Amino acid sequence: MHQLHKDIPEPVPGTETARNTEQADRMPDLYFRLMSLAFRVRDRIRPPGRLLVEIGIREGMTVVDYGCGPGSYVKEASGLVGAAGTVYAVDVHELAVEAVSHRSRKEGLANVIPILAKGYDSGLPDAVADLVYALDMFHMVENQKAFLAELHRITKPDGTLILDDGHQPREKTRRALLDSGFWSIEEETTDHLRCRPLAAVD
Repeated sequence: MHQLHKDIPEPVPGTETARNTEQADRMPDLYFRLMSLAFRVRDRIRPPGRLLVEIGIREGMTVVDYGCGPGSYVKEASGLVGAAGTVYAVDVHELAVEAVSHRSRKEGLANVIPILAKGYDSGLPDAVADLVYALDMFHMVENQKAFLAELHRITKPDGTLILDDGHQPREKTRRALLDSGFWSIEEETTDHLRCRPLAAVD
């Protein structure tokens, strides 16, 4: 398994922002384990590979699986980006990072890099991602504007965000995106929204 690239900054502990966001949106361990079991059942019924092909992951891309959970999508993403690509699997929950790390070692996913986020700080460099996908999780994000700002920071100016509703109404997702000032909605399907980053305003 890869180590974090040397240009990924270390979290800065003790700051007010770190204290306020350290545990943002982190579910209890028991709930995470139950969710992981439910995802395994779901993935047997509806394998995740087709979705990743549909959203446009290609060989050589740098992709961020944000809110990766137990790693439902990492094997398929790893195969699609190939040896020349990278998949950053980011989550705020230690058990998620442990699960992805274990799966990466077991299945030889050398291009998958698990990262433990600190609140809404992923620790990734600016403009690193060709494509970010955040699936099955947006409804659990308390501060959606801060979350969308972080996704904007790590996405290339010509990159793409794929976001689904999770368990919230589509209108709430659309409103969060448009009100954030960071994203435009390029396309909507019943399953997800395809978004482009807006130019940063000083």
